[in-house]
Amino acid sequence: MARSLPGSKSISYFRCSSPTNDAVPSSSVFKSLKIPRFWPWQKVKMGPLTVSPMGFGTWAWGNQLLWGYQDSMDSELQRTFNLAVENGINLFDTADSYGTGRLNGQSEKLLGKFIREFPGDKQVKNDIVIATKFAAYPWRLTPGQFVNACKSSLDRMQIEQIGIGQLHWSTANYAPLQERALWDGLVAMYEKGLVRAVGVSNYGPKQLLKIHKYLDDRGVPLRSAQVQFSLLSMGNDQLEMKNVCDSLGIRVIAYSPLGLGMLTGKYTPSNLPPGPRGLLFRQILPGLEPLLTSLKEIAQRRRKTIPQIAINWCISKGTIPIPGVKSVKQAEENLGALGWQLTSDELLQLEYAALDSPRKMIQNVFQTK
Repeated sequence: MARSLPGSKSISYFRCSSPTNDAVPSSSVFKSLKIPRFWPWQKVKMGPLTVSPMGFGTWAWGNQLLWGYQDSMDSELQRTFNLAVENGINLFDTADSYGTGRLNGQSEKLLGKFIREFPGDKQVKNDIVIATKFAAYPWRLTPGQFVNACKSSLDRMQIEQIGIGQLHWSTANYAPLQERALWDGLVAMYEKGLVRAVGVSNYGPKQLLKIHKYLDDRGVPLRSAQVQFSLLSMGNDQLEMKNVCDSLGIRVIAYSPLGLGMLTGKYTPSNLPPGPRGLLFRQILPGLEPLLTSLKEIAQRRRKTIPQIAINWCISKGTIPIPGVKSVKQAEENLGALGWQLTSDELLQLEYAALDSPRKMIQNVFQTK
């Protein structure tokens, strides 16, 4: 297996010093100084867009079944959003299907509300990039219906244009005739200026090549491909997808970089999360000891946390990870994955440990070849 480190860059560190005691600034000056989490040259170009090297996912915002969302969490979610933006994060991933039951679309609604109410600089607010996904529901059979889905997302978020409009999944496995209409819908929403860029989610390399050619023939660049990408899903399929994206100039957005929480070090076979996640964790966690042990060793040596190591691995592999956040504490921890980079030896240690771990993350049911 290839052990390359695509897109790696050296990071420069500096120390503030003063020649005399008289020149030492007051503590209030130090408090006003804010060292960035990452440097401008570490931002990522995605066609017309410039995004932070890590984004945040909002699947949990409105999801009661899997993540236990309640309306009372909204104030904490807003503080989490504000903290992220204040620290340079400008990419937020959502979907029109995020939110359960009566809360369908709640994630988009909250994102729009938080953007409007963000108290910071107007330009910082304008630079926020929303990447939303439109579900390939069976009743969305025409390009016009898919465009209407995009317009509904714009209405929920109360914004004029979406950063990246993404097809949430391919229907090639079960309704191939519907697929062409959805592709034409992406073309139409791009041509109408409803989205600045288009992307896909849960596409494998073969289907990705098809949609890339189809869009390219119509003058629409495919800018991003969102896939499950982590140490927990590492393998030939993941590597092939990354290589194909690199060859086509498509950015890989890595969802579930922490394996739904299995790569946080917070859970064990005797300490499982509640609900459906617990059932999944029960099957996979017992086989992750080699990987979790290596993550812990490197985290201790680096004075980082296990999630920070797992996220930094995704960044080091040239992807844009979008870990989910639902609290200020989680956001602060995830932000600690920025501004530094694992060494090539550390990357190899983690990858060998992943290969030695007999269990892998299950693939999304909508993932195509």
